[in-house]
Amino acid sequence: MERGTWRPRPRLLNKGETISAELPGLTDNDVQIEIAKGVLTIRGEKKDERKDEGKYFTERYYGAFERQIPLEDVDEDNAEASFKNGVLTISLPKSENPRAGAKRIAINTQ
Repeated sequence: MERGTWRPRPRLLNKGETISAELPGLTDNDVQIEIAKGVLTIRGEKKDERKDEGKYFTERYYGAFERQIPLEDVDEDNAEASFKNGVLTISLPKSENPRAGAKRIAINTQ
């Protein structure tokens, strides 16, 4: 089994105003999102659900991941995230005054 090689591949939609990532097997509690210095960071961990019970075969990936996506002109105070059916969706409205500090984005479950 490979560990730490799983990296979700986010999709940028609407010129970067919406970002989605498929995160099967995870919940909103397994994922953290924050914006700092114009960079969106998505991090989390997919844990192996099996116990050591002898020999087995799997093609699933497990482990921690972190993705960083550079952003431009985002209204960080109005950024929102939702998690439904294993898909994380982040809405990032445009702004004329980008924030200099870090902003954590809460994930809403539906």
